[in-house]
Amino acid sequence: MALDPETRDQLIGSVARFVREELVPIEDEVARNDRVPDAVIAQMRELGLFGLSIPVEYGGLGLTMEEEVLVCFELGKTSPAFRSVIGTNVGIGSQGIVMFGNAQQKDEWLPRIASGEVVASFCLTEPGAGSDAASLKTLAIRDGGHYVVNGTKRYITNAARAGMFTLMARTNPGNKGAGGISAFIVPSNLPGITVGRPERKMGQQGAHIHDVIFEDCCVPADLMLGREGEGFKVAMQVLDRGRIHIAAVCVGVAERLIADSVRYALEREQFGQKIAEFQLIQAMLADSKTEAYAARCMVLDAARKRDAGEPVAMEASCAKLYASEMVGRVADRAVQIYGGSGYVTDYGVERFYRDVRIFRLYEGTSEVQKLVIAKNMLRSAQ
Repeated sequence: MALDPETRDQLIGSVARFVREELVPIEDEVARNDRVPDAVIAQMRELGLFGLSIPVEYGGLGLTMEEEVLVCFELGKTSPAFRSVIGTNVGIGSQGIVMFGNAQQKDEWLPRIASGEVVASFCLTEPGAGSDAASLKTLAIRDGGHYVVNGTKRYITNAARAGMFTLMARTNPGNKGAGGISAFIVPSNLPGITVGRPERKMGQQGAHIHDVIFEDCCVPADLMLGREGEGFKVAMQVLDRGRIHIAAVCVGVAERLIADSVRYALEREQFGQKIAEFQLIQAMLADSKTEAYAARCMVLDAARKRDAGEPVAMEASCAKLYASEMVGRVADRAVQIYGGSGYVTDYGVERFYRDVRIFRLYEGTSEVQKLVIAKNMLRSAQ
C-alpha cells in the first residue's frame, strides 16, 4: 500500500537531507579508508533504510516500487558505497523471502533484516557461472532432514557482514539446467561456511565483495525457499526487482554528476569567460541532462507497472540497460568538463567515473539485459 503523499515527501526529504549533510561530506574519507563508519550505518538503521522494501507487518517501511525508486534517486546522489550497505537487505538478499518465504521463514528473518540487525546477502554467482547463472555447480544434496552444500560463490556483496545468505544451489545433479536449482535461506553461522578476503576493486571503496565457500555445510530442509527446483525462478524474480532499483541509483548518480558539472562550468574560467558559455560544454551538459531524464522516465514507468501487478522482466532490463550505460556516458562527460581537475582525486569526479563502471556488470551485464529484452519481444510476438 502506497504512503500518503505527505509521508512520502517527508521520507524522501529526510533521505535527501541525510545524503547532503551526512554522506557527501565523508565520501573521500570512506574511499580512502575503504570503510563506511559504524556511526553512519547506525543512522541508516534509524532512518529505516534497511527495511525500505520489507512489508510493514515485519517492521519495514513497505514501500511500493515507485516509492523505493524515488528514495534511490536521492541515495544515488552520493558515493554508491553507501547504498551498497543497505542494498542487499532492500533487494536481492531479502526479496526471495518476501516473495517465496513461508510464514515461519518470514517471521524469523524479515523483522531482523528490516531493522538492520541481520545483513542479508545473495549467493548466485560462481567462478564458472556469472552471466550463465543456470549453469551453477554448487551442490545441495538431500540427506535426511538436511541438504549438504558444497561449492564456492563469487563476488558476494556484504558477505563478511552477512547474518544470512539467500543461496542458489543445484539439488538435482542430473538436471544441468535451471530446473535443477533450488533456493535456500542459509544462516551465516552454520559450520562449513568460510568467507574469503575482500576483493580489491576498481571503484566503490567501502563496499566489499568476497568469495563464500561452502564445505559440507548442512542446511535444514525447512530453510528451502519455495519448492525444490524453483531456485532459478526465485533468482530471476528477485533480479527483475533489483534491476529497477539499480537503474534508479544510476539516475541519482547521473543527476549528482550533472549538478556538479554545471556548478564547475559556472565557476571555471578559460579564455576570459566561464566555460559554461562555450557551446561545446553546453552540448555535453545538454546530452547528459537529456539521457538522465529519459532514464528517470523509464525507471518510473517500470516501477509503476510492477506496482500495478504487470510482468516487468523486459521493462526492468530496458531500464537497467539504458540507465547503467547512460551513467557511464555522463561520468565520462563530467571528467571532460572538469578537464585536468576531473582526472585527479581532489574533486571526486574520477572516483565516480570508476564507481559507476560496475553498474553495467552486476545484476546482469548489459549483454544479458539485451538477451532478456529480445527474448521477451520474440515471445510476445508468437
